Order: sequence, then C-alpha cells, then structure tokens
Amino acid sequence: MTRFSRRRLAAPLLLALSSLVLLGCSSDPKDEFAGQGAEKIYAEAKSDMESGSYERAIKALERVEGLGAGTLLAQQAQLDLAYLYWKTSERAQALSTIERFIKYNPSSPALDYALYLRGIINFNDDLGLLGRLASQDLSERDQRASRDAYQAFKQLIDQFPNSRYSPDARVRMDYIVNSLAAYDVHVARYYYKRGAYVAAANRAQQTVSEYHQAPATEEALYLMVLSYDRLDMKTLRDGADRVLRQNFPNSRFLREGLDKRDRSWWQFW
Repeated sequence: MTRFSRRRLAAPLLLALSSLVLLGCSSDPKDEFAGQGAEKIYAEAKSDMESGSYERAIKALERVEGLGAGTLLAQQAQLDLAYLYWKTSERAQALSTIERFIKYNPSSPALDYALYLRGIINFNDDLGLLGRLASQDLSERDQRASRDAYQAFKQLIDQFPNSRYSPDARVRMDYIVNSLAAYDVHVARYYYKRGAYVAAANRAQQTVSEYHQAPATEEALYLMVLSYDRLDMKTLRDGADRVLRQNFPNSRFLREGLDKRDRSWWQFW
C-alpha cells in the first residue's frame, strides 16, 4: 500500500473520531421532567411545596407554566410560583409573576387571591436583623412598598368585598395607614430638629389631614405647636394646641416633651 493510500484511509477515521467528540459535547444533561405531562409534574410540585422543598417545586412549576400555556393548570402554577418566589425572598420575581397574572387573567376566578398576594408581597411587617441593629423603626423606612400594598388590598376590597381574603386585607390596611402616618411624623420630627420649622409644620399638618384617626396624629399636633411657636405664629400655635388638648387631654408629649420616645416593640435593648 502506498503512502498516499494510507493518508486517504486516515481521513475517514479522523472524521469518525471528530463526530464522536461532537456528539459527546452536544449531549444534554438529564431532564428530570422528560416524558412527563403537565399534570404529573404539577402533582410533584405540590408534593415538594408541602414538604418544604421550595427550590424543587419552583423548577417543576416553571416547567408546568411552559407546558400548559393558556390552561387553568398553567394559571395555578403561576400563582404558586409567585407565592414560592416570595417565600424564598425573591421579591422582584414574585411581583413580576403576580403582576403578569393579574394583567393577562382579569376574569380569573382566582383574581381576588392574586390581588391579595400582590398586597402580601409588598406588605412588610418584619424589620429583620439589620433593622434591629440600626435601631430603625418600621415607620422610618421608605414607604413605597407599603403604599403599593395598600393599593392592592384596596383594589381587592373594592372588587371583591365578600372575598375570604378581604377581612385580613382590611386589618393590614389599617396597619399600613398607621405606618404611613408614623413615617410622616418621623419626617416632620427630622425637619424640626434641624431647624426647618416651616417644613416640619407642613409635614405634621399633612399627617393630621390625611391620617386623622391614626395614633401618630398626637405627635403631629405637638410638632405643629412647637413649629408654629418657633415661627412666632401664635394664632396657628394656639389653634394646634387647643386641638391637641381636646383630642389628647392626657398627651404624654404635653408632659414629657418631644425627646422621650417609647422603644419599638421589636427592640430588645
């Protein structure tokens, strides 16, 4: 056999070896859901949810959402996904998922739950470790999420007043209103202590006008008295003082002043 013929025989061998290498590189990892229908995968996801295996459940639900697009099962998977994203602290994904559900399923029988869940995702009643270490009250943080939660709960109650989720939504709305009022008072106090008396009086007045039934209005009225006094606006000062004494005759601010504040319920030191 000549040298030329040996080279010609070697070429097919190299091609065959190359094909084997390419096949090996292009093989996909094992798909744990291969060959399973959406119903079976969803059943496994529910089992994982009940056992607390949230990450596994999320993978399964994401597959169900893709396989059953446009079906009631896919809608249920989407709701479950939003809940699990929230449970696993993936708030952005949770909000994105529930907003998508609400947008594309306005006539869903589960819309009341979707609105409630949107409120829950935004509702933040847990300061967490960093908040405690910083001695930061819930009312002292940005309130955008609280306002979003309030709007979601309000939409739920307006559209579905008899929903099973409405009573809890009403309780949470009251909590949010108190938190928003306390936040405004916190801002007014900040202005007052830095000598911005006009800003302090205006923010305190806003609190009294918008949240007149919230507990924080007591301090708001007192801040109005102090701020108007500093501005030498005696008529407004006396008017705010009269309203404060009529509504809070035993006000601790009249006894103790502005600086003494009770510890928040979550503070241990």
